[in-house]
Amino acid sequence: MTKDYDLVILGHGSAAFAAAIKANDLGIRTAMIGYNITKGTLLGGTCVNVGCVPSKYLINISRFYRLTRMNSIEGIKIGDVSIDFRYVIESKEKIVQELRKEKYEDVLSELENVTYYNGFAKFASNKEVKIGKDTIYGKKFIIATGTRPNIPVIKGINNIDYLTNEEALSLKEIPRSLCVVGGRALGLEFAQMFSNFGSKVVVIQRSNRILPTYEPEISDELRRILEEDGIEIFSGVQINEITKKGELKVINASTNGKKISVECEKVLFATGRKPNTENLNLDKVGVATDKDGFIIVNEEMQTSATNVWAAGDVVGYPMHEPLAAKQGAVAVENIFLSSRKKVNLNEVPEVVFTYPEVAKVGLTEAEAVRRGARCSCKVLPLYYLPKARIIGEHRGLMKLVIDAENKKVIGANILAPNASEIIHECTLAVKLGLTIDDLIDTVHVFPTFSELVKLTAQSFYKDVSKLSCCFD
Repeated sequence: MTKDYDLVILGHGSAAFAAAIKANDLGIRTAMIGYNITKGTLLGGTCVNVGCVPSKYLINISRFYRLTRMNSIEGIKIGDVSIDFRYVIESKEKIVQELRKEKYEDVLSELENVTYYNGFAKFASNKEVKIGKDTIYGKKFIIATGTRPNIPVIKGINNIDYLTNEEALSLKEIPRSLCVVGGRALGLEFAQMFSNFGSKVVVIQRSNRILPTYEPEISDELRRILEEDGIEIFSGVQINEITKKGELKVINASTNGKKISVECEKVLFATGRKPNTENLNLDKVGVATDKDGFIIVNEEMQTSATNVWAAGDVVGYPMHEPLAAKQGAVAVENIFLSSRKKVNLNEVPEVVFTYPEVAKVGLTEAEAVRRGARCSCKVLPLYYLPKARIIGEHRGLMKLVIDAENKKVIGANILAPNASEIIHECTLAVKLGLTIDDLIDTVHVFPTFSELVKLTAQSFYKDVSKLSCCFD
């Protein structure tokens, strides 16, 4: 089989689909080649199969289970609560299958200009890729092959069975105890989820604090909340060896000069991602990668090869499904419309789906200072937000970073229920160059969590603890 296309997309996840849809709209004759080496991913890639969709489904179920089991709603007493975990996992699979069909299989079938190949592709030259014995020729290429879990080299690790996010999402029983290696977004989400389900959870983090790329006030407060809810956290940890003790795994490590030993039934590694690039024969086409194998692109998503672009997780951090989709679409527009569009990572929000949720956009205070900005910052505890007091969920805070010269919002970090929804107002503020005065001048619904943005902006001028609820 020999086929010629104007565009060949390697991958079948969010970036690939966004690129394929955009190319189809433009009438571009396109091939999308799906299979890659990430186990567990089917059509649709990581997010729908072993990422966002199944994890957020289970996170939601786990929180509801904890609320009922702990009798934490004032005035409501619930009797004995049990969980059929196998049924929960089956329900999760049903949701995944439904969304995979509706959002990917059905969508693909409607793309009349796109031909899908379910196979592993590798470059044979700068104009052709091989799928087994078949050859596909292309004028332009987009690499969107994604990433897979990165497992560190640790003495004894090959002697134990360990989990990644993929296996953890399909466990048939709740582990009695779990050690999560990694204290960033994925690790903390899974740690809290299994803790909510009833596992005894320990988190081991290599850096000196969890969520090290967020504001320290956010990291410290989230750690306090997680520990208050029963999760044990060790930071600044170096793992020396992993051994077995009967049915248990034993993690021997050191922190701050002290030795620690953690025994657990299951070990989950949430230690970053590695790109699916090593088997693509990138040298055949002249695509450069960094030391970790991530494809190097410019702001227009073009690689070092003149006819190759890349998008999604394969180009490195931050790794988010909506960002991958934007990058895929931008790549197509730049290839075929010469749009010269750029992807500004400073305008991309990030969210950690713990409870309370964590969200950020723009620069942290430290990042702003490193870039030479004269910034001003305010931190507002969630306690001063009326909606938080009303529903009894006032653990959290917001930190707003502004340019002291012109009052423009250049960064925001939020730890609060619904932070994933609140952050979009801040994202627009960063993207459009809005000031704190613009935020204050915008009427917000009372009582809502979104008012946190306005209150934090007002705190640059006044002590909000002494304001009425209706102060404008």
